[in-house]
Amino acid sequence: MGAQKSIHAGKAKIDVNVDLSHKLCAALMLSSLRNTGGPLSLVIGSLCIKHPNLFGGSEKLDVFWDKGLYDTNILVAYRRPRPEWLPQQSLVAQHSISPEIGVHGLPVDNFSQAGSGGVNLCRSSLGLELSEPASSNWSSTTSIKLEHVRPVNDEGRLINRDLDGFSVTCSGGCHDSMVVLKQQTRYAKANDNFFTRFSLQIEQGIPVLPKWLVFNRFQFVGTKGIKLGPAFLMTSVTGGSIVGDMAPYQAFAIGGLGSVRGYGEGGVGTGRSCLVANSELTFPLSKMLEGAIFMDYGSDLYSGRLVPGNPGLRHGKPGTGVGIGCGLRFKSQLGHFQVDYAMNDYRQKTVYFSITNVSS
Repeated sequence: MGAQKSIHAGKAKIDVNVDLSHKLCAALMLSSLRNTGGPLSLVIGSLCIKHPNLFGGSEKLDVFWDKGLYDTNILVAYRRPRPEWLPQQSLVAQHSISPEIGVHGLPVDNFSQAGSGGVNLCRSSLGLELSEPASSNWSSTTSIKLEHVRPVNDEGRLINRDLDGFSVTCSGGCHDSMVVLKQQTRYAKANDNFFTRFSLQIEQGIPVLPKWLVFNRFQFVGTKGIKLGPAFLMTSVTGGSIVGDMAPYQAFAIGGLGSVRGYGEGGVGTGRSCLVANSELTFPLSKMLEGAIFMDYGSDLYSGRLVPGNPGLRHGKPGTGVGIGCGLRFKSQLGHFQVDYAMNDYRQKTVYFSITNVSS
C-alpha cells in the first residue's frame, strides 16, 4: 500500500515514495500493549524523497521519514559528487524518538513480552560519513558525529530517572552529549551453494568536553549459510562489549525477534557484554512456501550487574535464555511474509509476524 511519484523541478527529477504498510504487523501486535494518544498516533508509514541534482552539480539530497505507533525517525543526507576511487562523503543529520523497551521495558508473561517502562529516547545527531570504495569482498565506512540524547516519558516530558528512581543517563541530568567516532567493516561472499557475511563495528566516545561520555564499544556479527540438498542451513553469532562511561540505554538488550525468539525485546537480559547464537533450517514446501525450524541462544555473559542501575536484575531477567520453534516463509510479488512460533525456557509461547520488501 504505497505510492511513488516523480516531480520534475527544472532539469532535476525528484523521486517521492510513500509506504503505509511497512509496519502494519507491528502496529497490530503492539496496539493492545499501550494506549494511543489520538487518531494521528495510529498513522504508520514512511516517506522517502530523493533529489539527484540539488544545486546543479550532481549533489544528492535524500530525506527519509519513518513513523511507527510509538517511534519516529527522520534522516537527511547530503552528498557531493567525488571520483569513484575516493571515499564518498555524506553530511548526515538525524532525529529520532523511540521507546527504550529493551533496557527499561517491564517483562510480562514469563518474559515473552515487554511492556512500556515509561522511558523513551529522543536522539539528535549531526555528522560526517565516509564510505571507502569497495575492494573485492570488503567494504568499510567511517563516521564522526555529535550526538545529543534526551530521555522523555510517555507524555513527552524530560526525565532523568526511571520508574524505580534510578538514573537513565550517564550524566545524572536530563541529557547526555557525546562525539562518537565509528568504524564499520563488512565482508560478504556468496555463490549458489553458500554465503558468508561478517561485520565489525567499533565506536569510540571522544572527550571533547569534560562531562561528555568517553567509551569504547564494539560489536561483531558473523553469518554462514550452506545448502543441504533442497534445504538451507543458516547460522549466525553476534557479540559485543562496552568499556568506559556508560548510560543504561547503551547496554546490549538480548531477546526478541532478530535475537532470541520466544522472549520479548530485552527479555533475556541487558548487559555490558552479550553473545547471541542463531541457527535456522529452511526447507521447501511448495514453489512459494518454505518451512523452518530454529533454535536461538543468548547471554549477557554475567555482565548485567555492571550496567548502571542494574535494570536486568531489578526486572528479574534471567541473563541467559534459549528459544526454539518453527515457522513459515511465503514469497510473493507483494512481498515476503514470515510467521514464527517460538517457545522460551519457561514454556511460554509467542507468535511473530513480519512483512518485508512490500511493494505497491
